[in-house]
Amino acid sequence: MLKKALMLVSGNAFGSALLLLRNLIVARLISPEDYGIAATFAISMSLVEMLSYLGLNQMIVVDKDGDDEHMQNALQGFQLLRGIFSSTVLFLIAVPYARFLDIEHVAWAYQVIALIPLISGLQHYDMHRLKRHLKFGPSVIAQAVPPLVSVLALWPLALIFDDYRIMLVALLVQAVALVALSHLTAERRYRLQFDIAIMRSATKFGWPLLLNGILLFGVFNGERLIVGRELGMGQLAIFSMAMTLTLTPTLVLAGACQSLFLPQLSGALDKPGSFRWLGVASIEAGLAIGLLLILGVVLLGGPLVHLLLGDKYLPILNILVPIAVVQAIRVMKSGSSTVALAKKMSGNSAVSNLFRVISLPVSWVALIQTGEVMMVIYIAMAAEVLGYLVSVYLVVKRTELTLSPLIVPSVVAALTCIAALVSDWNYPPEPHLGPHLQHGSMWLVVACGLTSLALMSNLRGYLIRTLLRRER
Repeated sequence: MLKKALMLVSGNAFGSALLLLRNLIVARLISPEDYGIAATFAISMSLVEMLSYLGLNQMIVVDKDGDDEHMQNALQGFQLLRGIFSSTVLFLIAVPYARFLDIEHVAWAYQVIALIPLISGLQHYDMHRLKRHLKFGPSVIAQAVPPLVSVLALWPLALIFDDYRIMLVALLVQAVALVALSHLTAERRYRLQFDIAIMRSATKFGWPLLLNGILLFGVFNGERLIVGRELGMGQLAIFSMAMTLTLTPTLVLAGACQSLFLPQLSGALDKPGSFRWLGVASIEAGLAIGLLLILGVVLLGGPLVHLLLGDKYLPILNILVPIAVVQAIRVMKSGSSTVALAKKMSGNSAVSNLFRVISLPVSWVALIQTGEVMMVIYIAMAAEVLGYLVSVYLVVKRTELTLSPLIVPSVVAALTCIAALVSDWNYPPEPHLGPHLQHGSMWLVVACGLTSLALMSNLRGYLIRTLLRRER
């Protein structure tokens, strides 16, 4: 199991690192204003994805009939219908979306991006089905190779374009590569079927995930839209890059943890004791990911930004630690969402994300009145704290998990977040490592974070058992 976990983490990390590398290369090649426009491409795709996301790739893992070939074919047919719908919506909203951001001259680019959901709709679902049997190879390949192809395409694209069009074509290349690899790594023949009963069942399973997708759009992109509209593409580039740098590692590790824990939790549904133990370990894993992000940003954030992006993106250092805290609290909810999903309680994530979405109008008004991005960040932070508390409460109540092992690690994790913010107020990240390491408040953050990690007894026990099982 440890070997599979390492494969998941390394595969996801490799793919996400390549996507981050692509973004960094593009940011180096073009102006911040053009990078701000490029950042809106991802927002537009997220906008249509949220309108049709039903978690079909998760359903084929957790449903008792997920191995049935007819069901897989029907889900693939449903996925194609989703792609057609999403492409149509994206094409229709391209001009209004560009007008909203005051960049109407690039509306044509959003119409071109409308091809991506259609391409993605042709994806083969074998790579998802095989996760039921803890065979993660095809999905890891499909996650890692397309970003590599996208990165390799940047060199010829840079010879042709010198603006946001580099990112536009790179996204198309990645979508085509993903679909191609999903077919090349499949064991079954690709077929499409359209079964109304399975579509109805998938919709019943996925409507809470659809709702959560709408909420996640607000979580990941709401503040970006607000900043882009009110402060312009240059400020959006700074804000979006800070979000990307802190979001990428959390998505990698949270995705790997879900892929690792979800099949095991589903397999332990008829063993209440094992399920409760694994559930607490899953929640502690989410906490651990958030803490690792904070420690990494506090220790190395400033020098990494300077190394990767150069002087033109140094304003990121003014907001990097607070945004990292927001992302850390957000990812701390991922463990409880995985536990709830194993019980087919897919609405748990939606409820926990609702607070962040509700906070968006408040953030918008605050930004208009103050012109300060930090107000947006602090409001998002408060919303994520409420979301975390509610997510843990709901999963404990609905799945009968034991809350007591989580209390002390959660409290110390909260102290770590507070210490990081206090340290940032007094000593913001610096582009050079030497002076930064001399601040005592930074080492208090490290001490709190390591203490919280040490207190996660179920996660520690899970890792030890996995190691012992591997040695046998």
